[in-house]
Amino acid sequence: MTGSETPNRRYAIDGHSFEAPPLETGLYIVSTPIGNLRDVTLRALQVLAAADLVACEDTRVTRVLLNHYGISASLLAYHEHNAEEQRPRLLAALEDGKSVALVSDAGTPLISDPGFRLVGAVADAGHRVVPIPGASAILSGLVTAGLPTDAFLFAGFLPTKTVARKKRIAALAAVPATLVFYESPHRTADALSDLAETLGAERPAVLARELTKLFETVRRGTLGSLAAELASEPTPKGEIVILVGPPEETVPDASDVDALLEDLLAELSVKEAAQRAAAATGLPRRDLYQRALALKAGDATKDGDDRGGAD
Repeated sequence: MTGSETPNRRYAIDGHSFEAPPLETGLYIVSTPIGNLRDVTLRALQVLAAADLVACEDTRVTRVLLNHYGISASLLAYHEHNAEEQRPRLLAALEDGKSVALVSDAGTPLISDPGFRLVGAVADAGHRVVPIPGASAILSGLVTAGLPTDAFLFAGFLPTKTVARKKRIAALAAVPATLVFYESPHRTADALSDLAETLGAERPAVLARELTKLFETVRRGTLGSLAAELASEPTPKGEIVILVGPPEETVPDASDVDALLEDLLAELSVKEAAQRAAAATGLPRRDLYQRALALKAGDATKDGDDRGGAD
């Protein structure tokens, strides 16, 4: 080490020591591994080594990662229980021109973790907010599931109470996307049971556990089959991600579409009826407009025939 090197900005990889470049003032949102400590980016290590302050959920958890890479950093606990107290301290550090890194216990901060109010306050104060992307259980689950990924909805943790949980699931039933949930191990069996009951037992699903860790498991099946399996097994351990495939696309029956259009035409113009029907069925508005015109013309012809028969 030479005299120009700064010890508190150093990090080590496989026994090789490096010095991180200095950071500009700002809040750095740093993704950390969700299990395997080697799933950390070089940029994340540089930021953690160079930051004047690292805000984390649990200093003990973050210290394990920092020690693994030989990083000496000043840690500050920042979580949902002390956020109101600690947020002014972090803002004051930024006002003093310091750099602050925000990490969660695992994965990408702000994803089902505290922090979004801090980011809003930092942005409102005119400071930079810099994302340092990396590991995420959501994306790790998606790429291993084998379910559609062109559209997905992360719904976080489901409510803990059965009634509220089923209500939340029902609200997501028609979303045309793969659904992604985090779940606590002791509620996983109940959650799968409620998902199967509410969304349908045949809906494809995946249960991913302990992603990137030693006992990583990915179980594929249907909501019904997974619910049955979990109901007969001991409570699983570790971090759980539940993924549910999108609902099957169904083409409305032509007679049902005609009935809907006729009801709408009783009160609306052809254009408005077609727009409403398109929103309700997902069918092309142009096709529905032409069909509405035909139904309207048919009613007019029928009215004319009825009048002619009366003369």
